Formats: sequence, structure tokens, C-alpha cells
Amino acid sequence: MSDAGDDTGEAAANAELIDALRAADAVLFGEFELSHGGTSDYYVDKYRFETDPACLRLIADAYADRVGDATLAGVALGAVPLVAATAVETGSPYVIVRKAAKEYGTGNRIEGEFEAGEEVVVLEDIATTGQSALDAVEALREAGATVNRVLVVVDREEGARDLLADHDAELESLLTASRLLADR
Repeated sequence: MSDAGDDTGEAAANAELIDALRAADAVLFGEFELSHGGTSDYYVDKYRFETDPACLRLIADAYADRVGDATLAGVALGAVPLVAATAVETGSPYVIVRKAAKEYGTGNRIEGEFEAGEEVVVLEDIATTGQSALDAVEALREAGATVNRVLVVVDREEGARDLLADHDAELESLLTASRLLADR
């Protein structure tokens, strides 16, 4: 599922989310280096939308409509506010997937609990290449979870959907970059 549905309610929700992201100054224009090393003439600042209560509420509501009964997983650090807010909205348990296992304490890569074979939906903030989401999917699968979906706030449409599909995971986005930047 992408953000390009024909449903009037979904279109209104997308417009409301776009307005909220812009009001939070989360959509910036200029020259930006991205985490994968590329550059872009726009940047979606996840910290601005994740720390804005109005944006966080809209995102949690939208995610809650899509996750079903699955356990939730948030990719550290960026998706932790998203997964926590969504868990509160749905009453679903959640886990946090680190980029690497801790080198102290328990040494866990995945914080929180789920049962082997349990359905887990990965929540992420922004997908560009999809590599961080794929890393989380693979870590969860190695730990025994069943992971078939990744939900993101914004799909930058730069390969994440295809990369995840190549690994039997579907990318669903609340918004695509095309939609977010349509009337730029």
C-alpha cells in the first residue's frame, strides 16, 4: 500500500499529514547530504516531526490503522518515538531494533520480547535505499520473528521498495516524496 489511494478519507489524512510536516518545518530545501552518502535538494527532518506532538499523533493514528494485531518494531533511534506512540495508540507490544548489539549490559540487539514465529511489523521514519529497514527485518527474522511489512512515514522513492521486495518484505508508506513535494 502506498499513499496514493483513491479513498477520499485517506487523501484528506495525507493532506493533513503533509500540512503538519510543513508546519513543523520538517520539510527543508537546499543541499543536503544523506546518510547513505548521496545528496538531495530536499530533506525531511525526522526529528522535527517526531518531536512535534501534532505530527506524532497523526503518524501514530495512521500507523495504528495499518498494523493490525502484530507486535511492533522500531528501528533505533529514529523510529523509537513512532513505535512508542503507536504502541500506546494500539495497545500492542513493541521491540526496539538496534543497528548493532550493545557492547555492555545484556548485549542485546533487540530490546523487548516477542515469541518465535510471531508477526512483527517494522516501523521506520524515512526510507531512502531501505538498507536500515532491511537490516532490522533480517535481525528480527534471525531472532525468530515473522516479518513481512515495513511501514514508513515517507518513502523517498529511491529504491527502498524494491530492496525490501527482493527480501520478501512489503514497504508501505504514509507518504511518498512525490506526494510530499507535489506543490513545492
